[in-house]
Amino acid sequence: MTMESNNQPRRDFIKKTTLATIGLSSLGALGFSAKSYGNIIGANERLNVAIAGLGRRLGAFYDPIKRKESNVMLHTLCDVMQSQREKAAASFAKHIDYTPQLENSILKVIDNKEIDVLINATPDHWHAPGTWLAVAAGKHVYVEKPCSHNPREGELLVEFKNKYKKVIQMGNQQRSSFHTIEIIKEIHAGAIGKAFRAIAFYSNGRGPVPLQVEQAPPAGLDWDLFQGPAPRRKYTHDTWDYNWHWYGWDYGTAETGNNATHELDVARWALQVEFPKHVHVDAGKYHFLDDGWTMYDTMLATFQFDGDKTILWDGKSRNNYQTYGSDRGTIIYGTEGSVFVNRGLYRHFDRNGKLIKEAKARGEEGSTNLGGGGDNTTDHVVNFFEAIRGKQKQNSTIEEGATSTLLCHLANISYRIGESFACDPRNGHIQNKKGMALWSREYEKGWEPKL
Repeated sequence: MTMESNNQPRRDFIKKTTLATIGLSSLGALGFSAKSYGNIIGANERLNVAIAGLGRRLGAFYDPIKRKESNVMLHTLCDVMQSQREKAAASFAKHIDYTPQLENSILKVIDNKEIDVLINATPDHWHAPGTWLAVAAGKHVYVEKPCSHNPREGELLVEFKNKYKKVIQMGNQQRSSFHTIEIIKEIHAGAIGKAFRAIAFYSNGRGPVPLQVEQAPPAGLDWDLFQGPAPRRKYTHDTWDYNWHWYGWDYGTAETGNNATHELDVARWALQVEFPKHVHVDAGKYHFLDDGWTMYDTMLATFQFDGDKTILWDGKSRNNYQTYGSDRGTIIYGTEGSVFVNRGLYRHFDRNGKLIKEAKARGEEGSTNLGGGGDNTTDHVVNFFEAIRGKQKQNSTIEEGATSTLLCHLANISYRIGESFACDPRNGHIQNKKGMALWSREYEKGWEPKL
């Protein structure tokens, strides 16, 4: 049941009693408090929200949910780990004056007809399947980056969105950053001439991770549900708590999927490009060689596009030397100047390197720190809520999110097969048999996508 049908009795009540035209003082005489009055007049557009995945991104959703103008109700907090649910409930209790339901299973959340919106902050392998199941059940979805675990899932998200006519928005929150929107518009208007190259980068000082040791799942963890659409395997120590990112390809998408999604999205946006025609990657594991990290920790990727445009990704997970003067960001080169932009500011330079203009963000947004939130995330989630109501245009559609995420997948595939390859610039499909074999994934039986 959608929000439309859920609210029909309330709308009928309001119409019959003509409350919409009665003053607040009259309502007081009828016994309504100011809070009750607010509940009545906002009921038509109130969204019941569930959050699935209550780990490090939880704090990003306090502000957009608690703000009165959002007109949302946090209906359910969902996680496969009992301790995560309990911590999340205690944390949200500091921000809201009511108690949401707690749920173990995202599948029950998806089936709950009272819920209108799913915020999907689960691990990467759940992003697309959780989203398309929710969309098919009549829900709108805000899905954290990367929106998919493999290229085919990105295509499927667009297909599900088109079939079920629901709003899907990825957590590429810099698309709602006012200073970023401003400088991208200026780049598109010719502020640096023809933009032809972008360097997207990330530097972090991650340390060693534990070796995987087979053991029983920790108390309170639903390991089978954690695995969800992924093929089943035995639990190994510390997999569930973030290290799934680095323990092979069953659940994570490595650092490129984890963080390059943001900067590559800004680079592609600035250059106004979609699908590359060629991908080349130089990557390897160079730090803590005997630890449990199973994929690259350092990558240089080059994406070539039609129109003589190029995007480079320079990702260093475990070397925090700030090559470009910041821990993360994007540099855009044009024929008449350059721009540096990150979550906190932009700087516009002329061709001789003279600073022309600098603008800072309105507030704070996390950089390489785990979790957290900030003004960009709040604005992005609010934009999503208002797009559902038809009051705002999405700052980034799922088509944009999936296209930027595809660059991450292409880089990962190039690393995994050890080859560069050409792509079809119309859709990004890999013109390499070994590469195209990784376009999708093997699903646990019964979890295959059905459109």
